[in-house]
Amino acid sequence: MFTSQGPTLRELAEQALTSVERGYDLLAPKFDHTPFRTPDRFLDATAAVLSRLGPFDAGLDVCCGTGAGLRALRTVCRAQVTGVDFSAGMLATAADQDRTRRAAEPSERNGDPGPEVHWVRGDALALPFAGAFDLAVSFGAFGHFLPAERPALFASVHRALRPGGVFAFPMGAPSPVTSPLHWALLGFDTVMRVRNRLRRPPFVMYYRTFPLGEVRADLEAAGFAVELYPLEEFGRRPDGSPRCRLVVGRRRD
Repeated sequence: MFTSQGPTLRELAEQALTSVERGYDLLAPKFDHTPFRTPDRFLDATAAVLSRLGPFDAGLDVCCGTGAGLRALRTVCRAQVTGVDFSAGMLATAADQDRTRRAAEPSERNGDPGPEVHWVRGDALALPFAGAFDLAVSFGAFGHFLPAERPALFASVHRALRPGGVFAFPMGAPSPVTSPLHWALLGFDTVMRVRNRLRRPPFVMYYRTFPLGEVRADLEAAGFAVELYPLEEFGRRPDGSPRCRLVVGRRRD
């Protein structure tokens, strides 16, 4: 699962036994060499759908980590993109990587510097923005929020958006009970629940606490009109339903 540049098993154990924030501070330098970094195909599929829903001026990546999601935002936002995360280590790595990318791509931009990039340390449950963005995205972060926290999370994003602004994120279909992945994720969640009962501070990271029906209801309660877009790049299940969707909530006022 990990390259030789990724964290060792001992390092992962150390990170899992601390808090979420401290764990990601420790993991940050090696995060992009793990399977936890959102694959580019998810980012590109998301950007393809968003390009049809724009244009957008200002975009926000909620729980941006090392900044992978800005790959999607930069292609659909004209003025500025902002990454927000509560881990100082992840933000520092994101900023370093963005500087390296910009230095390596001047000829490809043909003199166009692209949207301005900003990095902000903040709590997704209380984002330090009000009506500042046309678009918000998030990738792979929702397992860090308990179901009871979803209303506050979605309300926080809603406040950060301008009227009519879009909140988008990809969601895979649940694995069938007969799939090894189903049991692997169930086992992971079980281990994390036991860990959190026995040790403080808790490390909140679950894979099976974000079902589409409940998520859609919470988005609508927060003031979003919700639409689902199939990401056909990932194919369809035997029953014809998409294996992956882009959930798009548009702020109602």
